[in-house]
Amino acid sequence: MKLQQLRYIWEVAHHDLNVSATAQSLYTSQPGISKQIRLLEDELGVEIFSRSGKHLTRITPAGEAILRTAGEILRKVESIKQVAQEFSNERKGSLSIATTHTQARYALPNVIEEFIDKYPDVSLHMHQGTPMQISEMAADGSVDFAIATEALDLFSDLIMLPCYRWNRCILVPRSHPLAQLSTLTLEDVAKHPIVTYVFGFTGRSKLDEAFMQRGLAPRVVFTAADADVIKTYVRLGLGIGIVAKMAYDPEIDSDLVALDASHLFGASTTKLGFRRGTFLRGFMYEFIEALAPHLTKEVVSDAFNCHSKVELDELFSNIQLPEY
Repeated sequence: MKLQQLRYIWEVAHHDLNVSATAQSLYTSQPGISKQIRLLEDELGVEIFSRSGKHLTRITPAGEAILRTAGEILRKVESIKQVAQEFSNERKGSLSIATTHTQARYALPNVIEEFIDKYPDVSLHMHQGTPMQISEMAADGSVDFAIATEALDLFSDLIMLPCYRWNRCILVPRSHPLAQLSTLTLEDVAKHPIVTYVFGFTGRSKLDEAFMQRGLAPRVVFTAADADVIKTYVRLGLGIGIVAKMAYDPEIDSDLVALDASHLFGASTTKLGFRRGTFLRGFMYEFIEALAPHLTKEVVSDAFNCHSKVELDELFSNIQLPEY
C-alpha cells in the first residue's frame, strides 16, 4: 500500500468518480491512476469502487470505510508537513478558508488585506458555498477554516470558535411606508412581501423563528444567497429586504433606507470552525485573532483542550463577543 494510492482514491471520490478530472487536477495520467487503484484493490482484496465497463459508478460499502481511514491518514500527513514548514519557514505556507458570500464580501476584506500584507508568502485560498458545504469542507479537511453562521454545529468533528454577533436590518426605498414609521413591529413587516436569504444562509433560521413565535406567516416572495442580489430586487420593487446589517453600505446603498431590526430578531453568531487535531501554524493563529481579537492563541489552545460542546460553551460564557 502506497500513500500515493490513498491520495488517488481520495481525490477520485472527491471528483465525482471522474478519473479524467482527477488526473487533470493532479497533473498525472488517467491510466496511471486507474492502474494504481486496481493494484490497491487487488492488495486489499476488496473493490473500493463499483464499475460499469471502464467507468466508476459508485463507492462500495468497503470503499466508504477505506476512504474514511484514508482521509484521516492524508490529514495526518498534511499535519506533518505543516509542522515541518512551521519550523523551516514560519512565514511561508498556505491557508484555505471556506465561507459564505456575506462573510466574504462584508466581514473578511479588511482582515484578509492586513493578513496578506503581513504574510505575502502565504498563499490564501477562499472557497464559497452554502453553510452545509462549508462545514463539510472543514470536516473532511478540504479547507483549514470554515467561517459561517449556520450549520457548523451539526459537525461534531469541528472545534467552533464564536467570532462576533450581528443582527439584521430591513431595506426599503426611501418612499416606502415602513420608512415613515417611528417604531417597527413584526406585524408591520409581515404585511409586505419579503426578499431575504435562502433558508440555511446567514442566520435565516433566526428570522423564521421570530415570525413563528409571534404566529405570523411572512410572505417571502424571493430568496437568494447573496445580499447584493437581494438589494437589486428590493430596488426593483419586488419586496422589502431583510439582510445582515453589515451588508448595508450608506454610500453605495444611499437610495435605500436601512431600518434597524435588532429588536425584532435574535442576534446571530458567526463562528470559525476547524477540524479537531488540526495543526495550527503561527500565521493561522494570527488570522483567527485578526478576525476576532478575543480569540488569542491562549484562548484557541484552551478550546483545543475542550472535550465536549458543553466545555467549549463554558469557556466562552464569560467572553463578551463584539457586535458587527
